Amino acid sequence: MNFIEELRWRGMLQDMTPGTEEQLQSQMTAAYIGFDPTAASLHIGNLATIMLLVHLQRAGHKPYALVGGATGMIGDPSGRSTERDYLSEEVLRKNQAGIRAQLTRFLDFDAGDNAAEMVNNYDWFKGITFLDFLREAGQHITVNYMVAKDSVKKRLETGLSFMEFSYQLLQGYDFYWLYKNKGIRLQMGGSDQWGNITTGTELIRRKEGREEYQAFALTTPLVTKSDGTKFGKSAGGNIWLDPAMTSPYQFYQFWLNAADADCARLIRVFTLLSREEIEETERLHAEAPHLRLLQKAIAKDVTIRVHSESGYELAVKASDVLFGKATLETLRSIQIDEFDVIFEGVPQTQISADELASCKDITDLLSIASRGEVYASKGEARRALTQNAVSINKEKVSDPAAPVPTEWLQERYLLISKGKKNHLLKKV
Repeated sequence: MNFIEELRWRGMLQDMTPGTEEQLQSQMTAAYIGFDPTAASLHIGNLATIMLLVHLQRAGHKPYALVGGATGMIGDPSGRSTERDYLSEEVLRKNQAGIRAQLTRFLDFDAGDNAAEMVNNYDWFKGITFLDFLREAGQHITVNYMVAKDSVKKRLETGLSFMEFSYQLLQGYDFYWLYKNKGIRLQMGGSDQWGNITTGTELIRRKEGREEYQAFALTTPLVTKSDGTKFGKSAGGNIWLDPAMTSPYQFYQFWLNAADADCARLIRVFTLLSREEIEETERLHAEAPHLRLLQKAIAKDVTIRVHSESGYELAVKASDVLFGKATLETLRSIQIDEFDVIFEGVPQTQISADELASCKDITDLLSIASRGEVYASKGEARRALTQNAVSINKEKVSDPAAPVPTEWLQERYLLISKGKKNHLLKKV
């Protein structure tokens, strides 16, 4: 597998410095990407750069993930109009541990010569004094060079602290330290990182006293939607890679809801499907767009890697229950510990034994139990029943005088569906 060619056909190659491709073709090359631990989890906005490391390792090269325990205390000004919030060392350490756990789902840390490794720049910055750093790095990069970077120029209009201004020099020193101590020759990242990354290649060249570059840079395009807006967020905010922060169902649904116009790019960037598999899926999707085959292929591939096979199966089951043609048998198969995951976000009402006993028929149950959230009155509930618009546990109910259901899922839950809207009733 040729790493650069793989990136080209997938549309994942933005810029690279001269000599990068030749370096990668000549020998196994160590390369790294930095991740600032400014949140408890990485999110799908980070996935495009994670996939760079995945393809690098599959091509036989050695991937490094740098977690910025030091630079995370400052925050990268790239792409921002305001300064980031300061995080404590304790919070940063906790975030670092979470990131490592997430990366193990994508990278092989036991692959022999090209096993992935994780490093933390706090390990080398903690022993460097401010004066030492000025002599080690500050004397080699001019202010003119730093100010010319886009990430700095854009912030000069709104205000940029010296702390954030120093970020590119700190990142540049990361590259130099890794070049000297780990033999890393290539730094990669999103296209917004080009300025910071090339500061590192320039620092290495100047400190080594070479005319030619000994270290290289490569970036991937930022993933945006077809309408030009930022990719990676839903109405509820970030889609996280930590399963505890975004459920398998929410994660799966995010990909399933992708617009057709975005899928050609998403399936190339975020899945490991081959070129032939992707082109065949695109052909089948074009013949029957309503089946959403591209969305399902993306959702399956990424959900399995982030949430496991069982997480994917649970997400599919949840989708069938809430939006598909699930049957009573499907509902019966849901385990008690799966209910909270599947019905997260679905309106829920608790009903006591006394309230349940007071219900004379299904009309009473619908009007009392939902507290007006499904049916505002008995009259509305009765009309919906006669119009065949009500399902209880995915089975149609049309008789307003029908008795209260005796079969409760897991002896506790009742799923009331009004058209495509769901409401979960729980005995207490």
